[in-house]
Amino acid sequence: EKIQNNVKLCFSIDFTCNEAQLVTRAPKLEQQGQLLGQFDQKAFLSSKQLKAGEDPYREHAFNLQESDRLGSERTIRDTRHYRCSSMTFDPDLPPTSIIITFHNEARSTLLRTIKSVLMRSPPHLIQEIILVDDFSSDPEDCRLLSQIPKVHCLRNERREGLIRSRVRGASAASASILTFLDSHCEVNTDWLQPMIQRVKEDHTRVVSPIIDVISLDNFAYLAASADLRGGERSHCFTTQTHLFYLTPVIAGGIFVMDKGWFNRLGQYDTHMDIWGGENFELSFRVWMCGGSLEILPCSRVGHVFRKRHPYDFPEGNALTYIKNTRRAAEVWMDEYKQYYYAARPSAQGKAFGSIADRLALRRKLNCNSFRWYLENVYPELKIPEQDAAYSLLKQGGLCLESHGTDSLGLAECKSTPSIPASQVWMVNSTLFSLLTAVISLSLFFFLFFFLKVVKTLMWSFSFAI
Repeated sequence: EKIQNNVKLCFSIDFTCNEAQLVTRAPKLEQQGQLLGQFDQKAFLSSKQLKAGEDPYREHAFNLQESDRLGSERTIRDTRHYRCSSMTFDPDLPPTSIIITFHNEARSTLLRTIKSVLMRSPPHLIQEIILVDDFSSDPEDCRLLSQIPKVHCLRNERREGLIRSRVRGASAASASILTFLDSHCEVNTDWLQPMIQRVKEDHTRVVSPIIDVISLDNFAYLAASADLRGGERSHCFTTQTHLFYLTPVIAGGIFVMDKGWFNRLGQYDTHMDIWGGENFELSFRVWMCGGSLEILPCSRVGHVFRKRHPYDFPEGNALTYIKNTRRAAEVWMDEYKQYYYAARPSAQGKAFGSIADRLALRRKLNCNSFRWYLENVYPELKIPEQDAAYSLLKQGGLCLESHGTDSLGLAECKSTPSIPASQVWMVNSTLFSLLTAVISLSLFFFLFFFLKVVKTLMWSFSFAI
C-alpha cells in the first residue's frame, strides 16, 4: 500500500542474479569514446572561454572558471550505500527520453551534464536526450550539441521558462518514460535503473533521486545525506528490490515519470511563468489524484545549487514566484490556502490569471481534497487552529518582527497590502486563553498592590492626624 498514515522506508535487496533480473551497467571505458560521434567538444568549449579579468560568477552565478577547468567530464565518487551496487533490475526495463531545458547555460556545465548521462547510463535505456533551448542568446549552443548521437535540439522562438519548455520537450519525447534533468547536473553511477524500475512496476509513481551537492565555488561533488525524514519513518521488508522513501513533495528539478501518466495528470500548469512553485503544484496533483512520490537513495544526481538566479524574470523574481504559488494554492489547497496567504500577505491582490481549466482538470480526475492530503500523506505537519487570529503586534509606530532566528526585534510597521510575513503574528485559542489569564493575573496583582498602597497611605494619613 502507498500510504498508511506515515511515510514508510522500504528496503530489500536481492543479491542473487538470475534470468529474471540482470544487472545492467554503463558503457565500458573503450566504448565511451564513441558516445560523442563526430562532435568536436574541444572547439565547442574553447569558443566561449572566460576572459582575463572577468568575474567568473557574474554570468552564471557559479565559478565559470572552475567549471571550464574541469572540462566536459570527470570522475566522481559513488555516493550510494555500498549495498546499492549489488542491486538487480528487470532485463526489459523500458528506455527513457531525457529532457533538459536551459537558458544561457555555461557550455562546459551543459556538456558535462549530457556526457555524464551518456557515460553513466546503460545505452539501451537512453532513447534520446531532448535539449529545449529556452531562447538563449546564442542558438549555436543547442545546434552544435545536436551533433552528439541521441541528442535532439528544440529551440523556443521566445522566452517561455522552464515549465512550458518542459511541456514542449515531453510532447516531443518518443519514449514511454520521461526523465527531467536540470542543465547543471552530473548523474552518478547507475542512477537511472532504480528509478525506471519503480515506474515500470507502477506507472503512477513519480520518483526522484537523492540530490547531491556540487559546490558553486570549486565544483566539488559532495554527498547529500541519505537519512531523509519525511515524517514518521518505519522499516518494512517487502519483495521490492529498491530502497525508497515516500515523500509529500519533491524538489522538482530531477525526476522520472511515465509519459502517459504525465499527460493524463495534465502535464504542468502552463500558465505558470519561468520558474518557481511548479514542484508544489505537481506534488499536490500527483498525490491527490491517485499517484505517489518517492525518493530513491540508491539513485544519486549531483546539482549545482546557486545563491541567485543568473537570468531575469520578465515580471521580476518575487512577483513571478507569487503568481505561480498562488495558482497552486487556489487550485489545490482548498480552505487551507488561508495559511498560504498568512505566510505571504503580499500575495493578496496579485494577479494570477484564470484557473478555470485547472479546476476543471481536478474535477475530471476526481482528485482528493487537500484535507485528505494532510491526513494521509503528511499527517506530521502541524496545522494551526482554524479559529486563529492574525494581527500585527504594535507599540506606537513599531511592530514586533521575526528575524528568522530565535531573536525578535522592533521595526517600522509596514502598511497594507505589503505587510511582510515577518510582522504578522498568529494568536490561537490556547495562546489567547493564556494571555487572558496573564492579563487577569496582572490585574489581580495590580489591584492587590494598589489596595496595599492605599491602605499604607491611609495609615500614614491617620498617624499624621
